[in-house]
Amino acid sequence: MRENDMLEKDEIFSKVLRAGRRTYFFDVRATKADDYYITITESKKFTEEDGSFHFKKHKIYLYKEDFTAFSEILGEMTAYVLNHKGEEVISERHQKDFKREYQQETVEEVKTSTAEKSFTDIEFDDI
Repeated sequence: MRENDMLEKDEIFSKVLRAGRRTYFFDVRATKADDYYITITESKKFTEEDGSFHFKKHKIYLYKEDFTAFSEILGEMTAYVLNHKGEEVISERHQKDFKREYQQETVEEVKTSTAEKSFTDIEFDDI
C-alpha cells in the first residue's frame, strides 16, 4: 500500500460540489497520529470522440498549520474577482447555447478571399 493511500484511509467528513464537467471533493481525513487535514480534489470529465470518457484528478493537501493563511488568501482572491468582475459569469462558453461563431466567419472570410483572388479587374479602355 502506498503512503498516500495509508494517509487517506480515514475519511472523517466530506462535501461535494458539482460544477458542470468538474466536481470538487472536500474531505477531512485523519493521519496515523489521528490529526486532521483536508484534501481538495478537482475531478474533470473528458469525453473522447468515440463516446468513452475519462477523469483527470488534481488534489491539494491542506494541513492545519496552513488553514488561516490559506483561508485569508482565498477570501482575498475571491473578493478581488467579485469586486472587479461581479458575480455574473461573462464567459460565452458557460452559456448553454454557446456556438463558436468565429469558425463560420473564418469559412466565409476564406470564401470571400478566394472569390476576390479569382476576379480580374478590366477597365473599359482595355477592351
